Amino acid sequence: LVLLFAAQSSVAAIKSPALSFVKTKTIMAPGKQSAKGNAESSSVLRELKDTIKSQAAEIERLKSLSATKPAASSGGAHSHHGGSAGTEDILDYKIKSFLSIAYERVWWLGVFLLSLSFTALIMSGFEHTLSKQIELAYFVPLLAGHGGNTGGQAVGTVLSALSAGVITRKDSFKVVTKEAASGLVMGVILGLLVGPICHYVMGISMHVSTVVSVTLPLLSTIAAFLGSSLPFFCVTMGLDPAVIAAPAMTTFVDVTGLLCYFLIANKIFQLFGMEL
Repeated sequence: LVLLFAAQSSVAAIKSPALSFVKTKTIMAPGKQSAKGNAESSSVLRELKDTIKSQAAEIERLKSLSATKPAASSGGAHSHHGGSAGTEDILDYKIKSFLSIAYERVWWLGVFLLSLSFTALIMSGFEHTLSKQIELAYFVPLLAGHGGNTGGQAVGTVLSALSAGVITRKDSFKVVTKEAASGLVMGVILGLLVGPICHYVMGISMHVSTVVSVTLPLLSTIAAFLGSSLPFFCVTMGLDPAVIAAPAMTTFVDVTGLLCYFLIANKIFQLFGMEL
């Protein structure tokens, strides 16, 4: 009996560690699964946080871009010293009546109309020259129209660049110089073409054709210079360049161009040995 009891005790002792090991393994297995699940959850959360951060950064970048463009546009075309008035005029244009538009513009047109009266004074001052060389009068409308076209191109280009924020007042010297140089080149090309056409095709005298050829480069340069500088001047003074720049350019170009035309004519006629 003693031996039998000892054997049973030994068997029980052997079974209990095995059972405890199995229980421990069984208990630890869910723990490992839980740790593995927590690791996967942390990885997913980390990726989600990274995605949210990247999307937030992209949203901030887009916001900064959208805020920069209007700021540059308003800053280039209408900011600094009261330029916001021009922006308000553009934004309110759709709801304005034709009477309010006419009222705002008629005063400037009246000023420029009075300025154009100087052309009559110039014509009167060179009446003696015109009476001697009536062919000069043929090209007065042509030169006035060309000056307006050249200056109009410069005004339109500069206004578009200002409104888009491509250029600002800091770029005025570079822009005006470039436009004036391009006007000179265009005038030289057109002068070399128009002069021979006037003489050989239209039958205009050589001295008058020469006057037209020489006047075109100077007129184109003056028109491009005024057309590119007046928008910057309007912005600096807090005026609306869309309303003022183009008619002001046309007025100044007509007056200065006509004066240069007759002065050049007098000099060239003297070179040809003609008495006026």
